[in-house]
Amino acid sequence: MFDLDGTLLDTLDDIADCANKVLEMNGWPLHDVEAYKYFVGGGAAVLVRRIVPEDVTSPEELRKFEKAYSELYGKHSTDKTRPYAGIPELLAVLKERGIKSAVVSNKPDAPTQQTVEHFFGKGAFDFVIGNRPGLPLKPDPAIVLLAAESIGAEPNRCLYVGDTGSDMMTARASGCAAVGVTWGFRKENELLDGGAEFLIDSPEELLSLL
Repeated sequence: MFDLDGTLLDTLDDIADCANKVLEMNGWPLHDVEAYKYFVGGGAAVLVRRIVPEDVTSPEELRKFEKAYSELYGKHSTDKTRPYAGIPELLAVLKERGIKSAVVSNKPDAPTQQTVEHFFGKGAFDFVIGNRPGLPLKPDPAIVLLAAESIGAEPNRCLYVGDTGSDMMTARASGCAAVGVTWGFRKENELLDGGAEFLIDSPEELLSLL
């Protein structure tokens, strides 16, 4: 099971471009693209709270910003986004070996489905899920447990692969093996602090863990 942003896809530029555009429309300060590595990971609502000025606290204003960002991102989520090197080849090998796979992301479900299908095609994964109403966000294990059940796998027979400490905590909480990738948005120390059992520097290294 894979996280999406920072693990399968380098989505940073599109996220930053869309968020900064909405900030600009509101006359608020913009952020460097690199800063977005630490703003993402908690879903759209959390992203919004992290990037708006500190004095913007009105729930109504935050929802308005989130709606504007989500609509813009829905139109531009594939402009600059690309799979990380080696990911398509890894997925092809998993298919050849008959190994089931899933995408489990805190990104809202609609853009999760959209970007996965755009870059990998229909049927690349056995199950794909993003944040849906009523489901808690990672690091709560609920969404990973749902994915495991959906593909007919026991969590303790699964790897959960991600690029943040939160992903590693999610894996541990759900009973999956925690695999941290070093090519994503966060650094090795965060992955280890989050409970990573394995660190991999390239997608092909995942095959040795199966």
